[in-house]
Amino acid sequence: MDAERTRPPASLRAAVAADRARRAFVAPVRVWRRSLRVRTVAITLLLSSIALLAVGTVVSYTIAQGLFQDRLQQVESLSLQAHDAAQAVTSGGSADLPDAVQLQAINTVKQVANPTGYYWLNDPVPGRSTVLAAASPEGIQNLVSPQLQESLKNGSGQHWQSVAVQTDDRQTHPAIVVGDTLRFDGGRTELYLIYDIHDVQETLVVVQRSLLIGFLALLVLIGGVATVVSSLVVAPLKQAAATSELLAEGHLERRIPEHGDDVVATLARSFNRMAESLQRQITQLANLSRVQQRFVSDVSHELRTPLTTIRLASDVIYDARNGFDAPSARSAELLKTQVERFELLLADLLEISRMDAHAADVSGEPANLVDLVREGVDSLGGLAEDTRTEIRLHTPGGHAPVDVDSRRISRIIRNLLANALEHGEGRPIDVTVDSSETAVAIGVRDHGIGMSPQDAERVFDRFWRADPSRQRRIGGTGLGLAISLEDATLHGGRLEVWSRRGEGTNFVLTLPWGRDGGELDAPVPLVPWDAAPEVPKPQRVRRRPLRIGS
Repeated sequence: MDAERTRPPASLRAAVAADRARRAFVAPVRVWRRSLRVRTVAITLLLSSIALLAVGTVVSYTIAQGLFQDRLQQVESLSLQAHDAAQAVTSGGSADLPDAVQLQAINTVKQVANPTGYYWLNDPVPGRSTVLAAASPEGIQNLVSPQLQESLKNGSGQHWQSVAVQTDDRQTHPAIVVGDTLRFDGGRTELYLIYDIHDVQETLVVVQRSLLIGFLALLVLIGGVATVVSSLVVAPLKQAAATSELLAEGHLERRIPEHGDDVVATLARSFNRMAESLQRQITQLANLSRVQQRFVSDVSHELRTPLTTIRLASDVIYDARNGFDAPSARSAELLKTQVERFELLLADLLEISRMDAHAADVSGEPANLVDLVREGVDSLGGLAEDTRTEIRLHTPGGHAPVDVDSRRISRIIRNLLANALEHGEGRPIDVTVDSSETAVAIGVRDHGIGMSPQDAERVFDRFWRADPSRQRRIGGTGLGLAISLEDATLHGGRLEVWSRRGEGTNFVLTLPWGRDGGELDAPVPLVPWDAAPEVPKPQRVRRRPLRIGS
């Protein structure tokens, strides 16, 4: 009873058996796909087996036909001699052959023909057929087909057929029946001689066994040769693949050993020259990149001091603008605006230079993305009111704290919202926050002018604008989306964009719950529900009413 309780259910046993069968099938498939040597040897053995099988079949058939024809000629010769001897005994006899004459004819046939031991002397007169043999008359008569008897009646000369005879020890042997006609005055008698050709079959079996052994030995030899040849070819390829992997990982000094002057050695030399060229170019580009990064960083730092002085002077001039005439007052306002934009540009340049130098750090702390989105929406409330844009917030998920750098995520949110307000044409903007088991995502969807696929591919490029002639409401630096993409990458997430002309743009920021990496689900679809009917419409769930803009 206890054993029945501890025994797993049938469904579980079936699942385990299915999993084992799947693994047993997957393992050879994996070896086949990954090993070039295995595929080469297997295909060589398969094609060699087909070729050897075809050749062996032809050779076996040819040998069998040759042995059979040789033995048939021998049998026909012996049968002709036996017929001539029996014809000499029965010549001049009447239709009513006495038993003595028949016996003498049969003894003559035995001495001359030496057949298997089956003889049938068939008298055409009804009731006069005589069988002299070791077997029963019915069994011997059944070996001779009616077609053979009809051939003797309608023609002259010898006629034969292949038959199978059963010996005294119940074994079946192949045999040949040769029929001929004994003629005498006033009648004729049919003489059938049966020859056992089992020795020919045994010879053919020995030949076929030898061919099979030779086939297997030759197949093993071909397999060994294919293995050796494939090793000579595959080993350098494996070494080249391993070296290329090391080069891809950054070990630019690795090279393939060069031996000889064959094709493989030529490939190694070409690969090494390519690696050296790549190493020189990568080193030059790395040095140039470092110089550029240092230049941008140094220039940004050096400009901070005079910019601070200019900022102070512009503030003084701006504060005293009421005492100026109209053109001077407007100049003071423009000066203050451009100085502020210059400060933002310097800050973004410093941030970009730190990211390029891999010096940017991420200080993670638990944060609620819904709260960060609300703060970003509130910070741009004035711009939303100026553009008369309604911002609609959907928060079906994402309320649990996630470990992120709040400063960087808030910067991404502000950049995405500012971009939507800039290009939204005053139409509503949908901001969605949702989560799954592996990730949390923020989607910012506007219904503005949109972009072409070519423009969408370049939207994260630095200082790139989809429409340079378009007047901007926000004094951006052209680095906001590029910095946002780098911020998302630093968190192990991704920032993606979907856009279509006349239908607007959708930016989706996807972040993992932790820093473990791995595949991330898509809590917020990249293609909006109103652009793809198969995407479910987001639920408009809010913790509090939030509508900015009229």
